[in-house]
Amino acid sequence: MELKYTVAARISRPIAEVFEAVVDPDKLSNYFTTGGAKGRMETGATVMWDFHDYPGQFPVEIKEVIPNEKIIFEWEAHDADGGEDGCGAGAGYMIHVSMKFSEIDDGARTLIEISEHGWKETKSGLKASYGNCEGWMQMLCSLKAWIEHGVNLREGFYK
Repeated sequence: MELKYTVAARISRPIAEVFEAVVDPDKLSNYFTTGGAKGRMETGATVMWDFHDYPGQFPVEIKEVIPNEKIIFEWEAHDADGGEDGCGAGAGYMIHVSMKFSEIDDGARTLIEISEHGWKETKSGLKASYGNCEGWMQMLCSLKAWIEHGVNLREGFYK
């Protein structure tokens, strides 16, 4: 069974504003990357994301960016607990993420869908995929709260 999922949210802002809140590292750092983001998400770039709940920077390899439409990237899998196959943090294989942006309600709102796949089909891969799924849903909720109301949901969430 392939380990994959898609999460989605509707944001009450125009697509260009929502897209920019994701690709701009300063904006992304306001609501998602609790330790900060470095580098703008552009085709061919490698940006760095840091999270207080997972110390250390994560390189994010941007494969494709189409403004106001989609972002495709890869980052390294971090299977939970080392797993029965010997994988642990820095597991040595890449997982794939796709963010799709769609204009809805005559441009007043944006639908953002995040899909991720590529984990090893092991207990630790399954556990890691669940953790990432939780993280992406939290990212969408945090994006909505920040861009619509100026509230950072992740502030103090982990410490």
